[in-house]
Amino acid sequence: MSQPLLGHLAMLAFSALVAGSFSLGSLMANEIDPTAFTAVRFWLAAAFVGILAQMRGGLGKGSFTAPWRYFVLGGLFGIYFVLMFEGLKVAPPVSAAAVFTLVPLMAAGFAWVLLRQVLTPRMALALAIGGAGALWVVFRADLDALLRFDIGQGEAIYFIGCVAHAIYTPMVRRLNRGEAVVTFTFGTVLAGACLLTVYAWSDIFATSWTSLPLMVWVTLFYTAFFATAVTVVLLQFATLRLPSAKVMAYTYLTPSWVIIWEIGLGNGAPPTLILAGVALTVLALLLLLRDDSAKNTVPRQGTIRP
Repeated sequence: MSQPLLGHLAMLAFSALVAGSFSLGSLMANEIDPTAFTAVRFWLAAAFVGILAQMRGGLGKGSFTAPWRYFVLGGLFGIYFVLMFEGLKVAPPVSAAAVFTLVPLMAAGFAWVLLRQVLTPRMALALAIGGAGALWVVFRADLDALLRFDIGQGEAIYFIGCVAHAIYTPMVRRLNRGEAVVTFTFGTVLAGACLLTVYAWSDIFATSWTSLPLMVWVTLFYTAFFATAVTVVLLQFATLRLPSAKVMAYTYLTPSWVIIWEIGLGNGAPPTLILAGVALTVLALLLLLRDDSAKNTVPRQGTIRP
């Protein structure tokens, strides 16, 4: 199986696992401080990834050369997760997932700045279509709200987090010095855990952990293991095999996965007009991935191949 194909499969799993965070997160976002929650989540994720690294032979000699790299990546990822749960306090899961689909467009811009990866016209069109679909969902299929730019508070907060995520994606390729994916992931989540612990020290100790609802613990385990440890591994694995914009193209599947999660949790499907925006994000994904299997090669440095 080719390396690019493995990267695509990794991102398919990534989008499905990430979607669960929106639905589960919205159920417990108001039960605990998001920074304290994310700090504990990162410590658990670091433990999971550390165990995985040991099972695969350890972290490797010289794995933590230039540790500042991990603090940069861990800080960006920590900002993203904290603001995600802060936004989910008031934003509907499908709407928040639509904001997430704006990441590929932003990632393409940051990839040009950091890596000089250039978009083709077809990829630019696909990102524009996906962005239009995302905005249609974010503004709840209300044209008047769109024209007034009447965005919800939760969506606005989460958008800032998504900017951090968009910077994170090309930074992985920029800062990686040949470390294995698991090693690089461990350094990232460990550094993120340290930064968040320092920042949220008082909130962590002010939280009554023993009296938290069961849903908080379920979400904590899911997000620590599946939506942090596993997805960070998948994201970094794919980022080292695919261009940044194409990696993040899979975020266009997130609203569709969230709808499935919401139906599974008994929350029902969104209105039909909103589904039209979701359909545009899926169309954007198909445009971005067209002909990949036939070409079957990783683009040369500085070029994003359609």
